[in-house]
Amino acid sequence: MGQHHHSVKPWRVRVDDAEGNPHGAGVLLDDRHVLTCAHVVGLTGAAPGGSIDHLRITSVACNPEWTRTARVAPGSWVHEGDTQRGDVALLQLDEPAGCGTRTALWRAPLSGVTVSAYGFPQASRMIGMGTDAELSGFSGGRDGWALLNLVRPGSPWIEQGYSGAGVVVKDGEFKDRVIGIVVADYIDGEARAAWMLPTESIAVHLPQIKSFTDGGWGNRMQSIDEKWPNGVLDDALQLALTRELTRLLGGTWAGTAVVGTGNATGAGTSWLVRLVRTADPAARAVLSDDELTGAPGDTVLGLGAIDAAYDARGRTVAEVTGYLVDRFGLAGGEDRNIVSQLLRRRPPACLVVGSIDQAEDPEGLIRHLLGPLAARARSRGIRLVLGFESKPPADLSYDVFLDPERLAEAVPGDVTAEETEEAVGQLTAAEDAAVRLQAEWGMSFFAVSRLPPAAAPRLRVRRQAAASTRRRTTSPIQLAAGPPRKTRRSGCKLNGGCRSSPCRGCRLPPRPAYGCGWLSPAAVHRTRNSPRSTPTLPQPTRRSPVTSTTCGARSPDLRTYARRWSCTAYGPPGTSATRIGNSATSTRPRSARCRPRRST
Repeated sequence: MGQHHHSVKPWRVRVDDAEGNPHGAGVLLDDRHVLTCAHVVGLTGAAPGGSIDHLRITSVACNPEWTRTARVAPGSWVHEGDTQRGDVALLQLDEPAGCGTRTALWRAPLSGVTVSAYGFPQASRMIGMGTDAELSGFSGGRDGWALLNLVRPGSPWIEQGYSGAGVVVKDGEFKDRVIGIVVADYIDGEARAAWMLPTESIAVHLPQIKSFTDGGWGNRMQSIDEKWPNGVLDDALQLALTRELTRLLGGTWAGTAVVGTGNATGAGTSWLVRLVRTADPAARAVLSDDELTGAPGDTVLGLGAIDAAYDARGRTVAEVTGYLVDRFGLAGGEDRNIVSQLLRRRPPACLVVGSIDQAEDPEGLIRHLLGPLAARARSRGIRLVLGFESKPPADLSYDVFLDPERLAEAVPGDVTAEETEEAVGQLTAAEDAAVRLQAEWGMSFFAVSRLPPAAAPRLRVRRQAAASTRRRTTSPIQLAAGPPRKTRRSGCKLNGGCRSSPCRGCRLPPRPAYGCGWLSPAAVHRTRNSPRSTPTLPQPTRRSPVTSTTCGARSPDLRTYARRWSCTAYGPPGTSATRIGNSATSTRPRSARCRPRRST
């Protein structure tokens, strides 16, 4: 018998039926086991309950070529009908292959990775053909299937005969390592796509292959065995936070986002934990399609959108860095070397670290690892999310701040949702333009100042939360003043004041008090003849919280009132209400009472 030779990828095998007709590909894990797709086994007729009980495995990388009969290992065929949920099977050879090879299935980041696959299409059924693809995350509502896109138009593409083929990383830290298998293809005219099942999903469906897996898990914030955090999105603010972070991580944004998680991260009820799980292949493998498709819009990330997630609660700096080295396949070394390797990594990483302030040494973790990453994340294209249960350190660099606390400042008055959305949209466009300008010209100048944290994301969260609870936003001034007072307007013909909506006397809807709550006849006239629903009155540049909710002034004209009374129910800090009427320049200290002005 001649000497056995094989190529650098001896795990490539072809799956044939009992007569030797090719139907797909497989991965030789060791001399007795082959991993392939469940539907490929079904095509050969050797599926559990099928017409025959065996199929054939043929090598394409060994010399001399060998062929062995094989059967489905007990409890190792996962295929849920038409949904193709799972679609994976483990085959056991009747006789050892004799290659002496052992193949590891690697858990690796999936975002933006260029991969290759070797299958047996109709044009090359016996020898096989390779093709390249780019991983682009989840698409289509299928269980844990990662989308593969065409790299070069006109090149060979995945089609029937590639199912079960090992997906191999072409470059980077995981070069030449198998990270999953091809499960389906899509061809419609010029459109080309395919799907793969990542190692994390395979390991959930087939626990028998655990000994063949390697690499760090993508999600270490919560075990997949823990209950799915239901009810988190019932809270309007947590829903808004989830949507905003989904928008950031699902797009082209890069930088550092600091998020407030409260004390729920470790308990498994945090909105951040839930969002991380939607991007985790292992977690997606145990979720039903209804749990994902039934979720509110813009609350589910693409598969593999988050490369690594880690809960730092009670962990040392060495444990956090060890996880990053294992997960990203880094060379290791001192903390500064690990930071440098992450900053140089291509494609840039997406990393989530939660409960940082609950780590064993929070200051050391930030100083040696997370702080340097946060300072350079945007310039390197990294998406870094840092979770704190309390306030983050004052010297931590970040680009976005999302937290569940109420805003201390807001524009008072009756502001419509449309006006708020327009204003936030303008602010977003301005901040995005500033980021693009700095990216284009920042390196051309010495010591360019860092852009301030973006304000629009935090405002979007508040706007979305308010829109889900009421049609119009309410300012802190109105909240401080209590329920809006339905006071009688000047010119109202109804005795007793405006009590209904709209008022039967002046035909105007009740509105919160402005100053003392009285409008001049001119303002009423403008309101009646203006398309706006609120009167146009002189506005101060900055307002302060109301200190008095009652006023004894009864002047129908605000300017006349301002001249005759000194009211402190409303006005800029350190001034009287005379500034509102623009008829005086008094700067007397505020008071919580209205009093007659002394004649001079």
